[in-house]
Amino acid sequence: MTQLSVNINKVATLRNARGENMPDVQLFATECEQLGADGITVHPRPDERHIRYADVYLLRPLVKTEFNIEGYPSPEFLDLVLKIKPEQVTLVPDAPGDLTSHEGWDVEANKEFLTNIVDRLRDAGIRTSIFVGTDVDNIKAAARTGADRVELYTKPYADSYPVDPEAAVAPYVEASRAAHSAGLGVNAGHDLNLSNLGFFYQNLPYLNEVSIGHSLISDALYLGLAETIRRYKQCLR
Repeated sequence: MTQLSVNINKVATLRNARGENMPDVQLFATECEQLGADGITVHPRPDERHIRYADVYLLRPLVKTEFNIEGYPSPEFLDLVLKIKPEQVTLVPDAPGDLTSHEGWDVEANKEFLTNIVDRLRDAGIRTSIFVGTDVDNIKAAARTGADRVELYTKPYADSYPVDPEAAVAPYVEASRAAHSAGLGVNAGHDLNLSNLGFFYQNLPYLNEVSIGHSLISDALYLGLAETIRRYKQCLR
């Protein structure tokens, strides 16, 4: 079954708005796991506008499922993940000031850089995933870096789904098959939600994991956390 990793960045955003510890990020992560989440994702950015580096250290002993840390592989980020040693690191090409992820890596143009990063993480026993679009040649290039997985950037799918679901998912089906053929696992994330996730899951072969934050946290405001996680897990059955 495809795993659900809950991105808790938005919980930290809400906490930071008041400068206190409400909501409690560590408690929220623990409750997500107790309610059925298969993993916890965080994306610490240099300005620490949501998840802080200190949060990551506090979360490491608490997360009992898969801990996935996303980020641009700056020296500071690499120092963090090599100390923390999460189960998975997802490499994203975000510039420091980006509001959110908006594209995948041009892997061929950054092949030497990414290969060196992947080598360092593998030596530390950390699984690596490279954030990419659906271009098949780019996915094959990701395999040549030695990465374990790719994470498919799904905003184009989410944007096109309401108009033509079949056309929206088609390039992702091809991308997933190409990744599998190249020996890569397949993750996916960005703007997946209760409306479009089930169709994506039903059509995508070889899907190991989805990472969902903004939509899931937003739904929890209306539905409650337990019901929200139940519904997202239901989409993956």
